[in-house]
Amino acid sequence: MLLNQEIDLLESKIDKLFDLQKRHSISLRKSTVHERLGHIKRLREWVLSHKEDIQKALYADYRKPYTETDITEIYPVLSEAKHFISNLAHWMKSKRMPTPLTFLGTKAQTQYEPKGASLIIAPWNYPFNLAIGPLVAALGAGCTAIVKPSEMTPHTSALIRRMIGELFDEQMVAVVEGGVEASQLLLSKPFDHLFFTGSPAVGKIVMKAAAEHLTSVTLELGGKSPAIIAEDANLKDAAEKIAATKFLNCGQTCIAPDYVFIPNSKRDPFLQYVKEAIDSMYKSGKKGIEKSPDYSRIVNERHFNRIMHLLQDASEKGAKIEIGGKSIPEENLLEPTVLVDINPTMLVMQEEIFGPILPVMVYENLEQALALVNEMPKPLALYAFSNSSRTIRHIFEQTSSGASVANDCALHFLHPELPFGGVNNSGIGKSHGVFGFLEFSNQKAVLEQRIGFTAAKPLFPPYNMAKKKMIEGLLKWF
Repeated sequence: MLLNQEIDLLESKIDKLFDLQKRHSISLRKSTVHERLGHIKRLREWVLSHKEDIQKALYADYRKPYTETDITEIYPVLSEAKHFISNLAHWMKSKRMPTPLTFLGTKAQTQYEPKGASLIIAPWNYPFNLAIGPLVAALGAGCTAIVKPSEMTPHTSALIRRMIGELFDEQMVAVVEGGVEASQLLLSKPFDHLFFTGSPAVGKIVMKAAAEHLTSVTLELGGKSPAIIAEDANLKDAAEKIAATKFLNCGQTCIAPDYVFIPNSKRDPFLQYVKEAIDSMYKSGKKGIEKSPDYSRIVNERHFNRIMHLLQDASEKGAKIEIGGKSIPEENLLEPTVLVDINPTMLVMQEEIFGPILPVMVYENLEQALALVNEMPKPLALYAFSNSSRTIRHIFEQTSSGASVANDCALHFLHPELPFGGVNNSGIGKSHGVFGFLEFSNQKAVLEQRIGFTAAKPLFPPYNMAKKKMIEGLLKWF
């Protein structure tokens, strides 16, 4: 908790930054593609030349392996930057719109102007990627940005502050560090756009604060993303992909498969394949997983205790630990853990797990599984495994999710041409590529009319009999 004097100083700093960026954002309405790409190119070069610094920061925060940082933190940012560099000139161009018969003589187009001063609140689970990725979109759209990194990953937050300080004037991009108090002070400001990544619970608080100023929002939230394995699925393939994406980053991934549905007759061979996949990825000889250089840790003690509470609750309600379960509290470590004998009353089936626990539920028929999925809030992603395109299509058509992936997990996040985001409880708005550009842009309608002429003039009052008949004819024509 901050002292009152510290809060006053922080508030004064935020006031100054906000006013500075709000004024500067007006001049950015005329920014050129060359100017915007200049910001993105410098950012990209900084990331490339400071790769080791980024790796060290993530390792210091929760022992994230260097290669995993390359894959999940650095690559997505570089990919987003490259995609913007290749396409921004096209995205920024005004789009000429068709002219209906009743608007003959006019010209219509859609223009993309910057929304203005933006706020990016990043989470702790991918603290570099999910702070800098949205920043690329904000810069591409011509917005200023205040970036609020997570206080739970202090080394990465400090690195982001250093990076932004070396690349940008504060009137363009600035970093505000801190905890809840900093977030509350920032959310009290009338930003033009707010990009938040985090849990649905906090997302509701953010959206409520944004509503006070009618600030537009992009909310990248989470939820319980299911993996549904059909009767005809390749079990070994499904097990390897689910294990790899579930236990990546120690399970602290918003699009990780949160639970698995599998036919009762296929459960045991599937579990054996999952165990083999875990051993292959994280065990070296007779060494335990705690010795693996490729397995992250839970971010802090509070989240470790939260995850252990989920595991204890499931055990007390009849769940069985089929794989893993070993923990080292002083390291915030829990092995990749798979639970069976699951029922919907358990907290692991009611809350987003956000940790290395995978519940496996069985079903007798596919419709039973789909019914339970549809009883729960709409997830950020849904994964279906089957050799039948018809079965895959049926699963996707009978469910609603932010994204659907067939025969893989989480891969859609890395696809530069796809929108990323949730639906309802799992998020509002989309990001990545052109979709991120549009989130930070006002899609403005522009109509040009000739002076002294309008096709609507015959419809001006007074409404005499001739005009009434003309309007009646117009309605019939439509």
